[in-house]
Amino acid sequence: MNDTFMKEKPVLPLLLSMALPMVLSMLVNSLYNIVDSFFVARISEDAMTALSLVYPVQNLINAVGIGFGIGINAVIALHLGAQEQRAADQAATQGLLMAAVHSVLMTVGSLAVMPSFLRMFTSSAAIQALGVQYSTIAFAFTPAIIFGVSFEKLFQAVGSMQVTMVSMLCGCLTNIVLDPLLIFGIGPFPAMGIRGAALATGIGQVLTLVIYLVIYAVRPPRVRIRRELLRPELTMIGRLYSIGIPAALNLALPSFLISALNVILAAWSEVYVLVLGIYYKLQTFLYLPANGIVQGMRPLVGYNYGAGEYRRVQQIYRIVLCMCGGIMAAGMLVCLAVPGVLMGLFTQNPDTVTVGTSALRIISMGFVVSAFSVTSSGALEGLGKGAESLIISLCRYALIIIPAAFVLSRFFGPVGVWHAFWVAETLTALISLAVYHRVVKSAS
Repeated sequence: MNDTFMKEKPVLPLLLSMALPMVLSMLVNSLYNIVDSFFVARISEDAMTALSLVYPVQNLINAVGIGFGIGINAVIALHLGAQEQRAADQAATQGLLMAAVHSVLMTVGSLAVMPSFLRMFTSSAAIQALGVQYSTIAFAFTPAIIFGVSFEKLFQAVGSMQVTMVSMLCGCLTNIVLDPLLIFGIGPFPAMGIRGAALATGIGQVLTLVIYLVIYAVRPPRVRIRRELLRPELTMIGRLYSIGIPAALNLALPSFLISALNVILAAWSEVYVLVLGIYYKLQTFLYLPANGIVQGMRPLVGYNYGAGEYRRVQQIYRIVLCMCGGIMAAGMLVCLAVPGVLMGLFTQNPDTVTVGTSALRIISMGFVVSAFSVTSSGALEGLGKGAESLIISLCRYALIIIPAAFVLSRFFGPVGVWHAFWVAETLTALISLAVYHRVVKSAS
């Protein structure tokens, strides 16, 4: 493949070739999250509540891995666009070195805080026990998650989207197959309950990493990990973290948001906590495919920005915005049409279904405008503007929605929390457009 294809191939076919494999793998990833929750919900409603409470810490681990991986991806793409091969190799090598440090810290830290974290949100000993059972196994696979994401971003940076698609699909499908076998003890497998769900997820993550390593060894990508570049170089590490830290915070903010909203909602009933957890499972069907498109966009934006193709950067941005907007519009229509059916996938409690139906209809009103925030944030990360991307996420996940949820809940009860979602998405969309256009104007 021509090394300059990212700036020479027509934009729409190029974007589709980069994004569609990621959208497909993200849709399967969404399915695996849904299937995971579907089977856990069959254990008991307590098990589903425990899974919802563990989710913020689980998301934090993913955020650290993916966020720093975005830093690796962006720095590699920028150097490749500027035809700086050694610097691109250095970014990959030292990025993997830092990922090793992160994996150790996140494994030890997450396992240590989990029992006290669960006690903050529920007094139920049964739910606490189930949460500890799940997290102890799931968090033991943290190194596989972080290294897997790092290799994923390395391959994406050089345009090898098919490699990441195959690896992620194999891991997700393995998890889907193993879930019922390990949870319910089908055939020769032991009945492990919620522990089985965690183990199935971990095995899938390990398989994904193994496939990356095999492909890297058998068919080396353009960017290589080189022993002579392992010595830490402060300038390069600074560049990786300048993008990786804001990106990780972008992804970690939902964990902070969910925990804050759980505190507000728990004052009324754990039913509302469960509904919020179910919503975040369902919304992955929208935001993960949209994120797949953004992942396809990010190296293209970085490469073309590094090559000085500013008009092409704008064209890529507009096309991605339309694609994400279409996904969000479809999601809104489904949530308005059959919210009860969606909630019924995870609970048979009629009261929970009723509360969830109302929540989905209200929250979905903010889906379409969220496309502006999602696209702008991803484009800014591709441009190496991590701090500006973080501003958008802070508005979306903390500075607007949490105060809005607190105030609206004082007037409208738990329903006020659901309304805070579309209020925050609308205001953040306006802010994201202003921030993105200011950055692009100053760059060109």
